[in-house]
Amino acid sequence: MSDQSDLHAMLNTDVPHSARLWNYLLGGKDNFAADREAAEYALALMPELVQSARANREFLGRAVRYLAGEGIRQFLDVGTGLPTASNTHEVAQAVAADSRIVYVDNDPMVLVHARALLTSTPQGATDYIEADLRATGRILADARKTLDFDQPVAIILSGILNFVVDDAEAREIVDHLLAAVPSGSYLLISHPTEEVNGPAVRESMRQWNESGAAPITARSRDGIAAFFTGLDLLDPGVVTCTAWRPDPARPGITDTVSEFAGVARKP
Repeated sequence: MSDQSDLHAMLNTDVPHSARLWNYLLGGKDNFAADREAAEYALALMPELVQSARANREFLGRAVRYLAGEGIRQFLDVGTGLPTASNTHEVAQAVAADSRIVYVDNDPMVLVHARALLTSTPQGATDYIEADLRATGRILADARKTLDFDQPVAIILSGILNFVVDDAEAREIVDHLLAAVPSGSYLLISHPTEEVNGPAVRESMRQWNESGAAPITARSRDGIAAFFTGLDLLDPGVVTCTAWRPDPARPGITDTVSEFAGVARKP
């Protein structure tokens, strides 16, 4: 959409949005004053938040690279956020050019920039679905236009389940997505936790939840691990995302951050 007035009509720029806040933390420019204000407030409490954002992105890259190396050629990236460096399709298709990726997000700003997510190799494919995480039926129906659900799919839920504050509802969403994919598929989750820097995480989340933005919650290591019940959790389990299979060839952030992550295979 080129008309800026139409874009602003689609967006509630007075309320922070997670995709735009994360964009700001990652050094992007697709954000508004409310996003920057919320981010700076959180940073005052948690200076490591920029580290967390970047470490989470590095984890995603390592995990996608690993899965593509294991033969996974299909990725369903739900809650993708705004395009940045090393998007899922770029990482996967650098390993296997025939990888197919479907992105899902519900922020109109992401939709505006979706064409940056659709620059596939000729051998592969990418698509974008505008939908809320909770609309799993629609997500799966639309994803089937690009992905073959008779073959393994990696479901990516990076920094998105924390916006489903009810544990039972979040588990139902995960179970619905997993039920649609065959044996040999994978589930990738990253999620904020209070087990690292707890007081600052609680206070920053309290401020976020009072801002009018979509409510957010942290979960414990055990709470995050529960999403992987019935799956084969890969080593090293659910850990701070900097500790998930660090790559000596791509040194990045090594500090413990308040984002836990894990990857598991559907047996």
